[in-house]
Amino acid sequence: MKVGFYQFRPLFGKTEQNCQKILSALENIDADLIVLPELALSGYYFKDKNEALKYAEAPDNSKRLDALLNLANKKNMHMVVGFAEKCDKQCYNSAALIGPNGIEHIYRKVHLFNEEKFCFDPGDTPFMVNEINDVKIGIMICFDWVFPEVTRTLAMQGAQIICQPSNLVLTFCQQTMLARCIENKVFAITANRYGVDKRPQGSLKFTGKSQIVAPGGKLLHRAASQRDALFITEINPLDADNKMITEHNHLFKDRRPEFYT
Repeated sequence: MKVGFYQFRPLFGKTEQNCQKILSALENIDADLIVLPELALSGYYFKDKNEALKYAEAPDNSKRLDALLNLANKKNMHMVVGFAEKCDKQCYNSAALIGPNGIEHIYRKVHLFNEEKFCFDPGDTPFMVNEINDVKIGIMICFDWVFPEVTRTLAMQGAQIICQPSNLVLTFCQQTMLARCIENKVFAITANRYGVDKRPQGSLKFTGKSQIVAPGGKLLHRAASQRDALFITEINPLDADNKMITEHNHLFKDRRPEFYT
């Protein structure tokens, strides 16, 4: 399976321009699954919920998401893209799994980071696994990495690949995801953005360094910090099905939940 990420700098509020940049970058690639950053269409640093809604996309009526869908159909590939989701008066920090036949799943970020709590409604979608071409993938967004229960929940549902759209500003996630792939023996694709969002309320600098990690915590590739990066590699998702740590230790069968309360 050919998987990868596209790291770039979304411009705040420039939804059409950001969408065109994605389309141009992915137009000539050969891949089965591409992961894009969190809030890839809108930029990140909203001042409040009203502003987030202004740049949000309604999945059933979005020219930008439709354009990505058309590309997925043309290329016969899947992508996971972060976007601000408008649902009536609600606004969610979401990620869509888009395939050749449409939007297959939308995950709404469960763990909101810092000032996101003033801009987004708490996610209300359970963690679940989706199948694409017989490969099981799970979705988490950025700050979900802090909570090991997220990766474990997806892994125990059978996820072979964890897709993580991100807008990371802290410096710990990339290394921590190596540990998550040791703990759960899964692949993880972290697609981060870079650059700075300068807004009236302040500025945020994002860390880049998008990466792909293999089961057992092996770093397959990590991008540079502050530049565009499109990376695609071939993996065998079945490698994530072997949960043995030693000859006599199975990651999940050796769990003793009765002691975990």
